Amino acid sequence: MVVKIKLTPNKKMSIKNRILKLKKPDYVYIPLTNYDNLKCSCLVKEGDYVYLGTVIGMRDDHFHLPIHSSVSGKVKGIVEKLYLNGEKVSCVKIENDYKEKLDPVILKAKSPKRWTKKEFIARLKDCGVVGMGGSGFPTYVKYDVDVPIKTIVVNGAEGEPYITTDYVLMREKAEEILECLDLIMEIMSAKEGFIVIEKGQEALKNEFNKYMGTYPNIKILLSPPLFRSGWEGYIMRHLLKLNYHRLPSEKGVIVNNVSTIYAIYEALQYHKPVMEKMITITGESVKKPQNIIVKIGTDIKDILTFIGGYHDQADIKLIAGGPMMGQAISSDDLVVSNNLNGIVIMPNKTNNPYINCMRCGKCVDICPVNLAPVLIKNAIDDKTRLQYLEPRRCIECGLCSYICPSKVDVREYVKVAKEKVVK
Repeated sequence: MVVKIKLTPNKKMSIKNRILKLKKPDYVYIPLTNYDNLKCSCLVKEGDYVYLGTVIGMRDDHFHLPIHSSVSGKVKGIVEKLYLNGEKVSCVKIENDYKEKLDPVILKAKSPKRWTKKEFIARLKDCGVVGMGGSGFPTYVKYDVDVPIKTIVVNGAEGEPYITTDYVLMREKAEEILECLDLIMEIMSAKEGFIVIEKGQEALKNEFNKYMGTYPNIKILLSPPLFRSGWEGYIMRHLLKLNYHRLPSEKGVIVNNVSTIYAIYEALQYHKPVMEKMITITGESVKKPQNIIVKIGTDIKDILTFIGGYHDQADIKLIAGGPMMGQAISSDDLVVSNNLNGIVIMPNKTNNPYINCMRCGKCVDICPVNLAPVLIKNAIDDKTRLQYLEPRRCIECGLCSYICPSKVDVREYVKVAKEKVVK
């Protein structure tokens, strides 16, 4: 039996407004993190002056990726702030001088008239482009492959409830997204490109259709308005009819979130590192839900003050990311990272779980990657059993927790198991 559920989108509250921009936090707190590495090297010290775009940190293990300053000003030291996974991480605190002085390295950089694949990958590295839809995975790794790439897919199917960054970005920047996709196809010698949007989004389709005549090899793919239709695996198997083992590149396909494509556009056109992020601030407890462009390292409290604050601060719940795949945060001492796509703030309604699992099997039926979440939960202390149950295939969609009639947070058990197996 396959369990079918319908999630309430709750997107209307933030989707109607145009994008705002917050330029002036007094301080930014740049997380020394990248993807799954929470301890990147710090390259500056207290008292140093940094420019907009100066490299202040580096991930340098099996991945090589710089971390850039999002303001110009003086380094005030290293402090700990909340990261989107709910943990405190080291951050470089920088006092903004509001001069927006661009790093001389960026000012001197020139773009070639015709990009080679090698130059393209180097630019993605230099600008610190990562998966901006939430993964934070270094983007250059996807393109640094030896197999021929036939298809580039721009994923704009934003299934997560409440979050609307991708929709608003496509509405405002359709021409730039098409231009960037066409350029990537040329660099990678790809024959076709697709932009995935959800069915029923006629306004978005019309925005792209204004320019599509210039790009005959790019087409719109429509996905059903389902929560997991924006998952890379769903796009590959159900829209492109391709099965793969680990990565879409095995079948000559590269999939990027639409926000990542726009970051690539700015990197190629302006040599602009990832210094800003558009995020959705929304939820029933927010006075003015909004999509807003902010500097990486901006304190969430500064953003909330800028857009009007809470309805009622007495008893609220903050979720970094959407309510399905996001993480509940203990306070609003959170800072914006390059992989944070939104903050959902709602009244705190605690679900008290029953003591025992009902063994109904709904979490097994609903799992999009065919795991057995309840068995993983029960084997949490048995590493041999966990290896067999393959929790590392979990995409952390949260459907198992959502469907559980006992209100057990099954996803958290699977995440812990996943970390144990990976280690």
